[in-house]
Amino acid sequence: MSDALDRSPTPGTAAPPKTGAVVPVLALSGIVVSLMQTLVIPIVGQLPQYLNASASDTAWAITATLLAAAVATPVMGRLGDMYGKRRMLLVSMAMLVVGSVVAGLSDSLVPMIVGRALQGLSSGVIPLGISILRDELPAEKLGSATAMISASLGVGGALGLPAAALIADNFDWHALFWTSAALGVVALLLVAVLVPESKVRTGGRFDLAGAAGMATGLVCLLLAISKGADWGWGSGTTLGLFAAAVVTLLAWGFFELRVDQPLVDLRTTARPQVLITNLASVAIGFGMFSMSLVIPQLLQLPERTGYGLGQSLLAAGLVMAPSGLVMMALAPVSALVSRAKGPKVTLMIGALIVAAGYGLNVLLMSEVWHFVLASCVIGAGIGFTYGAMPALIMGAVPASETGAANSLNTLMRSIGTSVASAVAGVVLAQMTTRFGSYALPGEDGFRTVLALGAGAALIGFAIAAFIPRRPAAAADAHAVAEAPAEESTGVASKA
Repeated sequence: MSDALDRSPTPGTAAPPKTGAVVPVLALSGIVVSLMQTLVIPIVGQLPQYLNASASDTAWAITATLLAAAVATPVMGRLGDMYGKRRMLLVSMAMLVVGSVVAGLSDSLVPMIVGRALQGLSSGVIPLGISILRDELPAEKLGSATAMISASLGVGGALGLPAAALIADNFDWHALFWTSAALGVVALLLVAVLVPESKVRTGGRFDLAGAAGMATGLVCLLLAISKGADWGWGSGTTLGLFAAAVVTLLAWGFFELRVDQPLVDLRTTARPQVLITNLASVAIGFGMFSMSLVIPQLLQLPERTGYGLGQSLLAAGLVMAPSGLVMMALAPVSALVSRAKGPKVTLMIGALIVAAGYGLNVLLMSEVWHFVLASCVIGAGIGFTYGAMPALIMGAVPASETGAANSLNTLMRSIGTSVASAVAGVVLAQMTTRFGSYALPGEDGFRTVLALGAGAALIGFAIAAFIPRRPAAAADAHAVAEAPAEESTGVASKA
């Protein structure tokens, strides 16, 4: 790829920095940030008691993180393209540390929500890390490194649940956040010392109006999705938020097409390879998260239900943990398939593996090892898909827009997971089984959610089939053609 050529030293200039530590440091940073997503799961039921607040209010400790991440991911990606990806990566890690400290010191609702929102602002770390790889690594190493960094999202999520359960069971609940802060400090220092600043910059002026418009539209959309079940899907608040999201995002798109330096270049995102990959990402995100919603619940339900396995939260987390290791182990395989057949084929293979894993789980739900097997198969598919999506995005956008484009793709996956959570909540609330005076989600409800996960993965497969094949030579020629323009505008300025 021409990016590697552009980084070659020229006479009279210093050799580029050694990048041997970049991949493990960025992978660690991604794992630390994704651990934050599962941090509060072991204490969700106890938060009302800990914070002296109602359950509906303490739910904002999760919702605030979701909303902050949705806003921060595209904004940090664009800022990274403009002012330096390493710089924005350090800012993101600093937000994680500060948010963890605030939550660790909290004993009431408001500081907890503030801390969790600050933690959510760190969610741009993985797309920023992938963008740094494009700028720093030679082409032959980029595929496997990108797949590994992308897989770190799933690895952190899978390992975070048992780790958080272990801490919550043996220490004061504040230790969860102090652990997060300590890990954040370690990752921050490693990034500061070992990750070089990218020379690829766009410069220019930040699109503040565009950022405000996108933030407003996304907050309205995700708030309606995440809280619709509590407020009622037909309530005025939920419908009003959906309407506000549609109007705001349409107006934002109209504005972005007319501004000189937009937050998101919609013309670039409308390219078939980018647009279709992002649409597939929504479906894959839905499919990925369905597993996390069903398996822990089934494992923890009492055995007297006839379908629950009566396991502890720690045991449930340990069942999920191997799937994260499978994702990381298959990252190099994903890269090899992408190099041989193209990332489109890798994405389609991954989607089929995810669907097969859910189909397996629909049939096998009675033993602990059934869930270990199914989650590992699904994890293998996610490893393939998450390695392919950044490769497809980077193959269709110039280096100067890598951060923003990868961040938008990450946002699309997050929207898919949010929709999965809402849909699963509705299904499990409607398909219940009564046990004496109380009702629990029924076995058929869990099977339905698993089937929906399989269906979403198959939809992702079908969408990915329409991604245009782009010969490698054409992609390289496209990047080479852009290099002189970048140099003449000062994009390749030193940090």
